[in-house]
Amino acid sequence: MGKIIAIANQKGGVGKTTTAVNLAASLGVLEKKVLLIDADPQANATSGLGIDVETVEYGTYQLLEHTISARDAIISTDSPNLDLIPAHIDLVAIEIELVDKDQREYMMKQAISDLRDSYDYILIDCAPSLGLLTLNALTAADSVIIPIQCEYFALEGLGKLLNTIKSVQKIHNANLDIEGMLLTMYDSRLRLSNQVVEEVRKHFSDMVFDTIIQRNVRLSEAPSYGESIIKYDASSKGATNYLNLANEVVKKNKEIA
Repeated sequence: MGKIIAIANQKGGVGKTTTAVNLAASLGVLEKKVLLIDADPQANATSGLGIDVETVEYGTYQLLEHTISARDAIISTDSPNLDLIPAHIDLVAIEIELVDKDQREYMMKQAISDLRDSYDYILIDCAPSLGLLTLNALTAADSVIIPIQCEYFALEGLGKLLNTIKSVQKIHNANLDIEGMLLTMYDSRLRLSNQVVEEVRKHFSDMVFDTIIQRNVRLSEAPSYGESIIKYDASSKGATNYLNLANEVVKKNKEIA
C-alpha cells in the first residue's frame, strides 16, 4: 500500500518543486517505486525531469477532469523507478472548471485511489497557492511535507498553511498528517539561516526533519538540464542532502508501519 505525500507551501520559491523532483528521484535510487504528480500549472517538476511541457498530451488536467484514467496519464522518466503524471499550462483553468462540480475537493483522491498498490510513494508537487488544486492534493494525501526556506520571511504565512491543513483535517481528510517540515536553502555562513533553523526547531521540534537542504549551485543548475540532482551530479552536496531526506522518510514510515 503506497503512501501519498503532498509537498505544499503557498509561498513561492521555497524549494517545493526542487524537493518534489529530488526526493522522488532519491526514493527511486533507494529502490522504492515512485510516482510524482505535477499539480502546479507552472509545470516545473515536469520540465525538471526532462519532459517537454509542450508535448504533454495527457496529465494532471485530464486526471482532475476525469476524462482519462490515472494510468493513462503516467509517463516513465529517465530516473530509476520514477514515473510522472505531467502538468501543462492548461492546468491554470482547472480551478474555474471545477468550481461548480460536486465533490470538487475529491477529484484527485478519486482519480488516483487505485494507484496506491502500484507504488511505494506517490508525491504531489503542489502549486504555490492555497486554491482548489492544493486542496485536492491535501484531500488525497496521507501526509504533507512543508518546505521552509532559511530566510527572513520564512515563518510568515506558515500559520495560514497550518490553519488550512487543520480545516482539511476537519472537513475533508481526517487522516492527513504532517510528514515533516523541511528546512531549505540553508547557508551555514549566514547568521540569519542559523536563527531560522533555531526558531523553527524551537517551535515545531519533532515535526522538523533532521536533514537540512543546503544552498548548492549544482542543485540550482540541474533543472535547466532536465535532470534530478542525483542524475546531474550525484557527488554534490545537494544530492547527499536529498538522499539523506529520502532515507529519513523511508525510516520514519518503516517505524510507523
